[in-house]
Amino acid sequence: MKQKEVFQGVPGMLRPFKEYLEKKGLKAGDQVVYYGCPGTCTPFVELLGFAVRSMDLEQIFVPYVDESKAQKLKLVSDIGMQAAGAARISNPKTVVVMGGLSMPNVPVKMEQVKTAVEKYPEAALIGICFMNMFEKTGWLKAMEFDLLIDAMINPVEVWR
Repeated sequence: MKQKEVFQGVPGMLRPFKEYLEKKGLKAGDQVVYYGCPGTCTPFVELLGFAVRSMDLEQIFVPYVDESKAQKLKLVSDIGMQAAGAARISNPKTVVVMGGLSMPNVPVKMEQVKTAVEKYPEAALIGICFMNMFEKTGWLKAMEFDLLIDAMINPVEVWR
């Protein structure tokens, strides 16, 4: 995998994500499934989902790798994308692995995530992380992402 482009800020994460899904030819009703940590990954999944809202995709968030707890993401007027009840995964066109899963002290291992996403061999596999987490934790050696978005949050400036 080679670096293709460098962008800035939040749009630098969202635009290439949307462009990739559009170029893959996803259509209204196609499923996109996000695997991530509840709480910490959820807001980023909501941002990604909001970026592709015009595509009218069926978007699902899976906490960790527990598909029995999958939640459909729905556009809520004046709020954004929100979890909106139980969802069933069936033939996703794209699977997104959030980098929070690779963080220390998360209750899943890379092998569990890999097993979960390998159930969908026809789906495009996207990795989205911050601060080189997939690289630092060795996940890039074990998982072949079709698209990797690695954003930096550095420095973080706090003013008082």
